[in-house]
Amino acid sequence: MKNNSENELRKVFQLERMILFSDAVFAIAITVLVIGIKIPEKEEVIKTYGNISNHTLSVALKELIPKFFGFIISFLLIGLYWSVHHRMFGFVNNYDSRLLFLNLVFLFFVVLMPFSTGFYGEYAGSELLEKQLVVPLTFYVLNFCCLGFVNYLMWRHITNPGNKLTDYPIDPVTARYAKFRSLIIPSVFLIMLPVAYLTNVIIAVYIPLLIPLLMKILKKYFIKQQVRLSNKH
Repeated sequence: MKNNSENELRKVFQLERMILFSDAVFAIAITVLVIGIKIPEKEEVIKTYGNISNHTLSVALKELIPKFFGFIISFLLIGLYWSVHHRMFGFVNNYDSRLLFLNLVFLFFVVLMPFSTGFYGEYAGSELLEKQLVVPLTFYVLNFCCLGFVNYLMWRHITNPGNKLTDYPIDPVTARYAKFRSLIIPSVFLIMLPVAYLTNVIIAVYIPLLIPLLMKILKKYFIKQQVRLSNKH
């Protein structure tokens, strides 16, 4: 009995380590995002605009708008993935080597976000739109796609009753909702690539605005499914 208790405590401790490590990675990644936005330096402003005034500083800040836009999008989505990760591990009371591996791969793409956001933000202004630059956009999109698809694989692994990672089997509607929801962001971002390559980059950069709408539609659908299932019982 004592050995069983010790094993359970060890298992809980190891699981807590993984969750705390993940939280730390999210916190660092979301903080590093803003470091990519550099404050306009005096020498650079004088060199570019000839002098320092309210007007030149306003123009310099205006040049940073694309970077702020990329920062806001990435901040919100990393925050969303953190909340999803938090909710996901609320079901988990056990772990295996596959979950550890998937979580590590997931965190890899979280850590990569500041770089892909900075790369995209650097060219997200007139250069991206006028010259139709697709390389920064592609790198940014693929980062989100990989992050989203690994998130899906984690949900798929955790909701599989045969893996015994939860106290009790997650009900089928909740499991399906979690998996479908995890595919919305990467799927929407993936649509950006053919739009950017075959039509226009300007159209592609606005496609992520569909995400909140699709999330809302999916949530309403699965609420109806849950109510329908409850009525049957």
